[in-house]
Amino acid sequence: MRIEQNYKLDFKDVLIRPKRSTLSSRAEVNLIREYKFKHTAKTWRGIPIIAANMDHTGTFAIAKVLSRHQLLTAIHKFIDPNVWQQFSSEHPQVIVSCFISSGISDDDFKNLQIIMKKVTSEFICLDVANGYTQHFVDFVRRVRAAFPEKIIMAGNVVTGEMVEELIISGADIVKIGIGPGSVCTTRNKTGVGYPQLSAIIECADAAHGLKGLVCADGGCADPGDVAKAFAAGADFVMLGGMFAGHDETEGEIIEKNGKRYKQFYGMSSAAAMMKYHGKVADYRASEGKSILIPYKGPVEDTVLDILGGLRSTCTYVGAQSLKELSKRTTFVMASQQVNDVHGK
Repeated sequence: MRIEQNYKLDFKDVLIRPKRSTLSSRAEVNLIREYKFKHTAKTWRGIPIIAANMDHTGTFAIAKVLSRHQLLTAIHKFIDPNVWQQFSSEHPQVIVSCFISSGISDDDFKNLQIIMKKVTSEFICLDVANGYTQHFVDFVRRVRAAFPEKIIMAGNVVTGEMVEELIISGADIVKIGIGPGSVCTTRNKTGVGYPQLSAIIECADAAHGLKGLVCADGGCADPGDVAKAFAAGADFVMLGGMFAGHDETEGEIIEKNGKRYKQFYGMSSAAAMMKYHGKVADYRASEGKSILIPYKGPVEDTVLDILGGLRSTCTYVGAQSLKELSKRTTFVMASQQVNDVHGK
């Protein structure tokens, strides 16, 4: 046993210090990024925000809205290949903004092969709660060998050495985050995790040294957190809870005490495991929870709110583009973020 003495930071621990700016309007800020990927030499251009591959938010309806704003969607892994094929044929412009998600079993690999034959997406998302196993590393290598021209995102991990391992094994983007999600209970059940802001800073440094990229996954509760993630060095930011509760997410609107809600649960929760596997395996515990989230209406409004917040962040520090944000950022430690006397 050993203890690391350095204090690690989360979004709630810091604020971004404002700096002198020559920008006269938020409209001058360019949020578009262009990335070249290590293993494919392909490029992508857009706003690097991704809807999470949860079954509530990783939907084709979400993808249709986000693609209009040049954002990406990681479609959840429980969609039938024939449904993929139908959507791809009906919405060819949307499908290019979608990640095809997969687990790491042999059946998952076969399913991925079937889907890749039916759709034209360039993106694959290999998603597990624990990206530290040798089996996961081997699966990344297997998928890279099978699809050498595809852009592969893999995770989740929170430390630099594992980011390097996954990039060397074939990942173009490594997904960062263990336990920060709003419906994740991994830290409660296992005691394992890493404060998300420090994880992003350290993992981005490791990835960029190998010409790889990172995607911050989890922990963002509002547009300010999204800005902090990019300011910390994230190349992409994945959002689940912030995109939950909208018209385009899965599930019916639930009326309760005169208010409207939609269900939202973690993909390692008992609710998800019962839905897709019929049980919670007796060798594991649920590491997610199921909640009712207030109904938010169209996701378009939330997208515009997030993008507006990002542009405002950039004007506060004098960054003319999202690319410049991390270079222009100084974080200050803060004991209090906001004044909650009248509620948020």
